[in-house]
Amino acid sequence: MVEKLSYYKIYIFISHSWTYSNHYDKLAEWIFKLQWKLEDTPINFENRSVPKDDPIHLTNSDAELKNAIFNQIYNSNVVVIPTGMYTNYSKWIQKEIEGANLYQKPILAVNPWGQERKSNIVQNAANQTVGWNKDSVVKEIWRLYRDR
Repeated sequence: MVEKLSYYKIYIFISHSWTYSNHYDKLAEWIFKLQWKLEDTPINFENRSVPKDDPIHLTNSDAELKNAIFNQIYNSNVVVIPTGMYTNYSKWIQKEIEGANLYQKPILAVNPWGQERKSNIVQNAANQTVGWNKDSVVKEIWRLYRDR
């Protein structure tokens, strides 16, 4: 169990595809732009995702990009992955799952609102799955962090 502090800083990696960034954008808004207090303790979520304008995209090879992504995951406490069907076609989502497993980071799958079809790849890799609700997402991140 995690020792009780005056506040917690929790590092989050949100998996995403820039072609389908609307899920990432909404999750990032919920997690990083709102003030959270759980169990009477303020929570400060820090973003360890790969931003669109980050130089990580300027790597020279897939191996360099993989290492850069793995470094972001290594420095995270929880990996959040939307279960949109685009994940079935992304080799990088699979690599992010591999990174989370390698570094023993819990994976939270989030089912986007109104999404009828969900990625089995993400569902099978996840430690937990929640619906498209900011409170559910944040409370489950907290539980996965706390119970690690």
